[in-house]
Amino acid sequence: MRRTRRLRLAAASTVVAATLCLPPAVHAAEPRDGGLTGLVNPFIGTQDEGNTFPGAAVPFGMVQFSPDTGHNTGYDHTQNRIRGFSLVHLSGVGCAIGGDLPVLPTTGDVTETDYAKYAATFSHANEQASPGYYRVGLDSGIDAELTASRRTAVQRYAFPATDKANVLLNAGQALHKNVSSKVEILDDRTVRTEITGSGFCRSTRPYTVYTVTRFNRPFTAHGTWYQDSITPGATKSAGPGRNGAYVTFDTTKDRTVEATTALSYVDAHGADVNLATTYGRSFNTVREAARRAWEDRLDDVRVQGGDATLRTTFYSSLYRSFLAPNIGSDADGRYTGWDQKVHRAQGFTYFQNWSLWDTYRTQSQLLSLLAPREARDMAISLLKVDEQGGWLPKWGYGPVETNIMSGDPVTPYLTHAYHQGLLKGYEERAYRALKKNADGLPPADTMYTGREANREYIAHGFAPYIKGRPYTKPGDSDYHHGGSATLEYALADAMLAQMARDLGHPSDATRYAARSRNYRTLFDPSTGFFRARDASGAFAGPADPARSKGFHEGTAWQYQWLVPQDLPGMVGLIGGRQAANDRLDAFFAYDELLKNPEKTAREVWVHGAYAYYDAATYNPQNEPDLIAPYTYLSTGEPWKTTDVVHAALTLFTNGPTGMTGNDDLGTMSAWNVLSSIGLFPVQPGYPTWGLTTPVFDRVDLVLDRAYYPRGKLTITAPGTSQSDRYVQKVHIDGTAYERTYVTTDALRRLGTLEFTVGARPSGWGTAPQAAPPPLK
Repeated sequence: MRRTRRLRLAAASTVVAATLCLPPAVHAAEPRDGGLTGLVNPFIGTQDEGNTFPGAAVPFGMVQFSPDTGHNTGYDHTQNRIRGFSLVHLSGVGCAIGGDLPVLPTTGDVTETDYAKYAATFSHANEQASPGYYRVGLDSGIDAELTASRRTAVQRYAFPATDKANVLLNAGQALHKNVSSKVEILDDRTVRTEITGSGFCRSTRPYTVYTVTRFNRPFTAHGTWYQDSITPGATKSAGPGRNGAYVTFDTTKDRTVEATTALSYVDAHGADVNLATTYGRSFNTVREAARRAWEDRLDDVRVQGGDATLRTTFYSSLYRSFLAPNIGSDADGRYTGWDQKVHRAQGFTYFQNWSLWDTYRTQSQLLSLLAPREARDMAISLLKVDEQGGWLPKWGYGPVETNIMSGDPVTPYLTHAYHQGLLKGYEERAYRALKKNADGLPPADTMYTGREANREYIAHGFAPYIKGRPYTKPGDSDYHHGGSATLEYALADAMLAQMARDLGHPSDATRYAARSRNYRTLFDPSTGFFRARDASGAFAGPADPARSKGFHEGTAWQYQWLVPQDLPGMVGLIGGRQAANDRLDAFFAYDELLKNPEKTAREVWVHGAYAYYDAATYNPQNEPDLIAPYTYLSTGEPWKTTDVVHAALTLFTNGPTGMTGNDDLGTMSAWNVLSSIGLFPVQPGYPTWGLTTPVFDRVDLVLDRAYYPRGKLTITAPGTSQSDRYVQKVHIDGTAYERTYVTTDALRRLGTLEFTVGARPSGWGTAPQAAPPPLK
């Protein structure tokens, strides 16, 4: 349950703007209509592979009702034909998934069954979107509006005056690979479907969704299609090809048609149960409820300072951070577990859709701070995956494992939840699941890969890089990414060691702590960089770290900083603090950055949405480098973290191209939010928050008193700007503070975090004891 009492915070009447490379001293515009939803632009990231969607959703909703234009993940702002408005989209994913049941209003005779052929043209000048709402005027003269509740999609169409106003419901085409589908017209208002699909990246495991659509008025005609054959008057169609239905209305007098579509991953009854939560409520009522839900969520973070553009990019990122994971249980609590059986959630809401390799670094921490009740339910849901399916997931969609990405991301995800107090009552259960995952391998006849290279990793201290090794299961293979898999396993072991020690398992803690230092097995003294090893133990691939092999979506340059559990040890390997700082400066092109931060970000760092390889510089668009700018907090030059972070923040702009890389279920958006407020999780899986200069004069966070007894945290940095961005002093509740990090325990106790900023670097945070300590 969301707490009902909200702390409302008045904005200052005059503030100095703080906007990265934007002109200073610009007063920030207040939200339109007094609401923060007016500062959200859902079109940000809809071009250049940000892969966001502009359609309607509520926070963590099962349904994301949005137009599909032909891009493989849904919507592309460069395209001008809508194939349909479909129910399920994941914000920022890199592969096709969802897009179930695209619906499209048309006029005239129904003559085509392929949505690529009957797609409707439109102009972006006739589009509008805000949290929980989307509208487009189609060139056909039809006006379409979308909104959503937690488990339903609500649509409203204004047709021209005609006796052939149609709504096409396409059960046989989607963003994913359609395996089979069924469609049935139940009566003169209701259409039911059953859709089985698969195909996220290399995954082939199927899943099924059930829908029911009920209109607010009877239709006057109907029919179904199978493949290219259209049958007027038919009520059923089923099979492995294109199945769909059309319903026709007479809009010569009443031009408006509304419909509610409910979704369930359980069965047709679940769809009916979910439909009952919304059907009968007007479109405007549902739209207003969605707007209030977003207003309530966004109001937990109030900022002062910055101009309108900075505020829009910030609140748009905050909005996208709350789009996933998604509710997976129906309104009656039932859900399909990973054993493909029906279960009932009791005392919690079941969540699904786990982009863990991405979200364990930023978004999970942001949710633990701002949405701890939902974050607790998410963590419990992961434990249910293990209990019911037999193993913890790596990248889960709906009730199936896709095995996309590598390493062991579920461990830091859950150990972070543990340290945040989200697993009370489940601690030992979680630990047992994590220990099983860390020490073993999933059975060969299951869909999981887990730590696929665990046998070699435990025996020899590294996951081998074996180029071309055949896949044993659909998805990615850790053997194809042995270098990065080793670093990810070692990070996970470090986090599990801390949990084991806390829970009174000292021998396990010692064993995992020793394994956390396995990153050292990859270090090649001859190059001074990590290198993957082959099955024989020899270093594999080119010695040039920019052309390294065996690192997933990155190079040895980028992965060298992924040792948050022991940065002093890693720094020692490469020659000490000075050597590390020299290498960091080269990595970030620091001299160029100081001359022109935005140009450096766009021309030196960024080379394309999927340009992961053959690079020796920072890639702010992808997960392996998300923590890298904060390495300076551990090398005695914390002001450089501010320089790099603020330069990277310029990549977030107010337009379709304003996302840096795939958003990956809110990962990049959460990076923006956390970096903008000056708190960043520098040891993912452990409650350590790095400090750097906020971009706003003041940030007021409303926190859940069940987890943060003071109920609020105020972060101030008066006068922060591109020219005055360096920390001079930090005070916590009025007391001087010299460390470059705080812990979650400290956050629970404090009420104010005050930054004093200036035009030049200071000595703050430069002492060796100021750095985040290594995990033992």
